[in-house]
Amino acid sequence: MTNLAIAAKGLRKSYGDKVVLNGIDLAVPEGTIFSLLGPNGAGKTTAVKILSTLTGADDGQIRVGGHDLAAEPQAVRAAIGVTGQFSAVDGLITGEENMLLMADLHHLSKREGRRVAAELLERFDLTAAAKKPAATYSGGMKRRLDIAMTLVGNPRIIFLDEPTTGLDPRSRHNMWEIVRELVSDGVTVFLTTQYLEEADELADRIAVLNDGRIAAEGTADELKRQIPGGHIRLRFTDPGTYQSAASAMRDITRDDEALSLQIPSDGSQRELRSILDWLDSVGIEADELTVHTPDLDDVFFALTGTGRTDQPKEGVR
Repeated sequence: MTNLAIAAKGLRKSYGDKVVLNGIDLAVPEGTIFSLLGPNGAGKTTAVKILSTLTGADDGQIRVGGHDLAAEPQAVRAAIGVTGQFSAVDGLITGEENMLLMADLHHLSKREGRRVAAELLERFDLTAAAKKPAATYSGGMKRRLDIAMTLVGNPRIIFLDEPTTGLDPRSRHNMWEIVRELVSDGVTVFLTTQYLEEADELADRIAVLNDGRIAAEGTADELKRQIPGGHIRLRFTDPGTYQSAASAMRDITRDDEALSLQIPSDGSQRELRSILDWLDSVGIEADELTVHTPDLDDVFFALTGTGRTDQPKEGVR
């Protein structure tokens, strides 16, 4: 049985009359990337704060890193690292000094602290800038330094709360590579993000949080298959073959100008094989076959009633 890095059952949290988390369950296997999606104000950051001991839950059973969060908060803190939406980097001191400060907080000796700091600065390509004030760093450099600081304590579970917000596309892709490297080393990553493409690229499993509840959970492909609109498109170059196929098939959408047929489909291998077998049986050969499935934008819109997650909003997240 797969060991769970994070397990929560019946997690609840309210602020006054506002119910933020309404009894959610989470199960995150070790060495995986789990992404929590949701509209602004859905409670993603609140979930991270609870799981990382930064705030208390009203109810629920929670284990992180094998430790009961309520009974062993110090053990949980020793097992985790947290990088929030906003960098914890002190811009008034150098990158190296930021690292050494974090080493002191983890009670490393001066010699060990300098060794760990040097290794992480090199790993995150920050050695050349190590002696410069962090205020002079680009957004991507600050994010890399932020994660390097998080790794000083060698955490096995890392919470990344919207880590690429405000970064340019190249810096975002660089951050994705860093996350993949962490997981290849056995680290578990709990990721919240505004970018659906990010969850699609990185996450082993995705949960969509809406109105305080988990609206759906699964792999990116599993979530996409839950949403209608998938189809298989057959395109023909010969009008006669096109007409033969169109006459022989039911429940299709025709495009006579493009000589193409659209067949409703969930995009599964089983359904695709069935269509190919049928085409072979009737002696019809399409010149082009493409499978179209809903993307995470479609999933997000269908489950939450909103189509955008890229506009930050003040308040509970």
